[in-house]
Amino acid sequence: MLVQICCSVDSHYFLRKLKEIYPGVRIIGYFYDPNIHPYSEFLLRYDDVKRSAKTLGIEVILGDYELDEWFRFVRGLENEPEKGERCQKCFDFRMEKTAILAKKLGENSITTTLLMSPKKSHAQLQKSLSEICARFNLDFVAPDFRKNGGSKAQFDLAKKDNLYHQNYCGCIYAMKMQNKASLEFELMSAINHQIWPNSPEDRVLFYRNLRTLEEQKVKFRLQKDSFINYRLLRGLVKFDEKAIKSYFLFNSHFERNLVKFGINYECDEFVKNEIRVFSFDKFKELSKLNFKSFDELLKKPLSVNEELNLREKICQKGSFSPIIIVEKIVPAKVKIEAFSKIYLDVREILVTF
Repeated sequence: MLVQICCSVDSHYFLRKLKEIYPGVRIIGYFYDPNIHPYSEFLLRYDDVKRSAKTLGIEVILGDYELDEWFRFVRGLENEPEKGERCQKCFDFRMEKTAILAKKLGENSITTTLLMSPKKSHAQLQKSLSEICARFNLDFVAPDFRKNGGSKAQFDLAKKDNLYHQNYCGCIYAMKMQNKASLEFELMSAINHQIWPNSPEDRVLFYRNLRTLEEQKVKFRLQKDSFINYRLLRGLVKFDEKAIKSYFLFNSHFERNLVKFGINYECDEFVKNEIRVFSFDKFKELSKLNFKSFDELLKKPLSVNEELNLREKICQKGSFSPIIIVEKIVPAKVKIEAFSKIYLDVREILVTF
């Protein structure tokens, strides 16, 4: 039996139940989630699925990350509600790929762990499995393990085994309908590869650390933590209408999207109201780091924690005043175009004992 897997929270319980009901049947997992993005989030879910399946002795095959193909398949259904026509098309898309792989592997039946998700329609999934399997001459099973306390048992097991419980279930269209802006912000990644708080890359590192503690038999618990998060969505500095290279320290928040002022002399530090501009030489002096060039800083920035520590030297702890580094500060008419967000967010933290 080939089992399409969506995430570890659903598969962890579902696969156990399948093994109980079909003790003599070979079960192979197929992680195929082309609708999940960004790619780092996709890989994080796959890593957790592999770990979960390993405890059951179940092999998991990694499917191709076919995001563009999935977008084309559901085009025109972006505004459909959850359990609407887009979901049906998405199930058809994934079940067809599962059926193709099953035939290639010589398996004669398929199913999906999506059947475990309380946010998915069992009837839609059963319809998709039935129609796809009829086309490919395959059998299917569509058990409803959510009944009789199954959903509670599923989540209790996931919590007990410290599984990665993602903040959004499916695609970006369903996520947007949750009307929670922080979800969209946390999916953003820095183009300079800096790891932002509560980003997919940050969660990858968090769960790697968690697994290391498990291997070392260190006692810990997961705990929710509220904090003020930040995203710079746009940042541009112009001297005399010409865009220049610039670097915005983390937590540089702007109340206005456009700021204008003049600099009348060459200097290493300039302050205008709450905005602080430093030359690259002054930045190196403050940070005590020996970057060879400004381009090196742009390509290989400090970590967020290092930037926050530097910010604390310049301002007080918890400051959101804009701090901008440029190569040189020269006399010019300055224009700063910036769009940033600060928002209440929730993340997981590890408490050891």
